[in-house]
Amino acid sequence: MPRPIRASFRLSALRHNLGVARRSAPKSRIWAVVKANAYGHGLVRVARALADAEGYALLDLNEAVRLREAGISKPILLLQGIFQQSDLEPVDRYRLTLVVHDFEQIAMLERARLSAPAAVCLKLNTGLNRLGFSGSQAHAAYRRLQESGRTAAVSLMTHFADADGAAGVAAQMARYTEWTAGLRAEATLANSAAILRYPETHAEWVRPGIMLYGCSPFADESAQALGLQPVMTLASEIIAVQELEAGDRVGYGGTFEAQRPMRVGVVTCGYADGYPRHAPGSNESNAPVVVAGARTRTVGRVSMDMLCVDLSAIPQAGVGSPVILWGDGLSADEVAASAGTISYELLCALAARVPQVEIE
Repeated sequence: MPRPIRASFRLSALRHNLGVARRSAPKSRIWAVVKANAYGHGLVRVARALADAEGYALLDLNEAVRLREAGISKPILLLQGIFQQSDLEPVDRYRLTLVVHDFEQIAMLERARLSAPAAVCLKLNTGLNRLGFSGSQAHAAYRRLQESGRTAAVSLMTHFADADGAAGVAAQMARYTEWTAGLRAEATLANSAAILRYPETHAEWVRPGIMLYGCSPFADESAQALGLQPVMTLASEIIAVQELEAGDRVGYGGTFEAQRPMRVGVVTCGYADGYPRHAPGSNESNAPVVVAGARTRTVGRVSMDMLCVDLSAIPQAGVGSPVILWGDGLSADEVAASAGTISYELLCALAARVPQVEIE
């Protein structure tokens, strides 16, 4: 009999969250960001559920090919562009849109033999300082792309470093506006945080990512407050119950010590399933979990295949009781915050061994 752990994906929530993005940026077209296997949700599953998006954005060339071979015909944006000259053959064959962020990528395009000009998105580094052209390079790069004979259209792009934080987008927007003066091109600027808080960034295209999956891009505002619905629910069951006495310890290293007699439930879920090993389970701090519809806490260190939860205040819980690790009724944002990380990491870390089901 298989382990009872499972991940379910609510497709209606994906469509709902796309609607939130659409209402937040009503004049913009949408690149639905589906990188990293759609944040762990299943690349083709998510792309089909988000059929109302105007295009899809991802990093991996192989994932782009998977979408095309699955029958997805809408534009696909390669967020890091190409890495070697040979990448241009599938880019040309599958009609992919390229992000170009350095002059070597332009040189590869200039050397290419394409069956038709490629759509290209010129990336500017306005402050994140990862990828992109500086202000002094922007016009030269744009001109080379226009004159290369290899491009059908050149659009513009930047990425915000702190749209979800105190700094906001003002400084980067000022640089972008200055650097692109005189360039007539469509643009894609806004990530999830900017879509929700900074309408001045919306431009012709927006790039919702984490919000599509029902999590908040903000530490100070919940997904529920933003009108978002969780898509992924990671669930399992209690497989054993231990009756502890005061002084008994739980798990590797004994990081949790019972202060009084208590019941502890063993859940079949661990870090090999994608649950964060660093989630706290000490006497001082714990991660939230829902057992039999009641909120409780983890106790002890997360192991490879199991974790433990406090059942002391849930007398009705026992072997076979349902457990929600995150998702419906327990935000992945909250679980992630308790573990000192972000929901993006939890969702992307879902292990291949976890059975998956779709719910309309």
